[in-house]
Amino acid sequence: MDLLFLGTSSGTPTKTRNVTGLALIEEQGRQWFLIDCGEGTQHQLLRTGLSVNDLETVFITHVHGDHCYGLPGLLASAGMHGRRTPLTVIAPLGVEAWWQATVQHTQLHLPYEVEFKATESLTGHRVRNVMVDAITLSHRVPSYAYAFTEAEVEPVLDVDRLTREGVPQGPLWGQLKKGLDIDHEGRRLKSSEYLKPASRPRKVVVGGDNDRPALLAEACRHADVLVHEATYTADVAKKVGEGVGHSSADIVAAFAQEIALPNLVLTHFSARYQSNPAQSPSIADVQGEAAAHYRGKLFMAEDFARYRLHKTGAFERTTA
Repeated sequence: MDLLFLGTSSGTPTKTRNVTGLALIEEQGRQWFLIDCGEGTQHQLLRTGLSVNDLETVFITHVHGDHCYGLPGLLASAGMHGRRTPLTVIAPLGVEAWWQATVQHTQLHLPYEVEFKATESLTGHRVRNVMVDAITLSHRVPSYAYAFTEAEVEPVLDVDRLTREGVPQGPLWGQLKKGLDIDHEGRRLKSSEYLKPASRPRKVVVGGDNDRPALLAEACRHADVLVHEATYTADVAKKVGEGVGHSSADIVAAFAQEIALPNLVLTHFSARYQSNPAQSPSIADVQGEAAAHYRGKLFMAEDFARYRLHKTGAFERTTA
């Protein structure tokens, strides 16, 4: 599965970073999920190969505008681009109320159905081959993270067991691999007993705005990747003061180190941080602070940066 960042700025866009948006792209086919939809997300999509007709589900973390103001425009444009299949939006309750008001007062008519599901009551939700869970975070308004876990992993034959039991390699192995039970030397061999997962299910956790990373401790168990906001560096966070509901790079990195998280992607940077490391403050300052607390693989998200989580659990930036 791939992660493609559509916006990595906090609050307001900059010349190089749009406000929050992230595409989670499935392994097979063209289907994808959208996590948050800040203003201008549909413009960002024009610079990618993603189609609104292949969008499977939209997930909104909370009601603040830099995470959802792009939703009406995106859904309206989808209808104008020929979408006819229903679309599910999973979001806090306030988002649906705002959407319904927008539909009413702008006389918006869509040629497809939009179904809202409340994040507050989301449990054991499956979309295609992904199980989705919601985790409550700490912010000025109700905010959530979403954990995306591979529902089924393609099995492989237990070659060692087959060899030990003297089952000859060839057509019999092929039938077992296809899920068929077979008869061999007077015994009935059940395929389920000779198939095992090729790898453990992949898991990605994507957080909304949150000033208490520790709330994600249980959700990050067995996670391969955490995507979390790092709006400030510690010194700026002190100047801003308490109650803003955001994390600084040091506390996110320290949390990731404590739970031995293998991959951490930081995003949602305050617009005050420049992309050019020669300017101050810069994204390099955020990166340096996080690196001082975290020894895993650290990534600083950029607009249109794409990352791949392989079946092996390896995570890397990719151009594909």
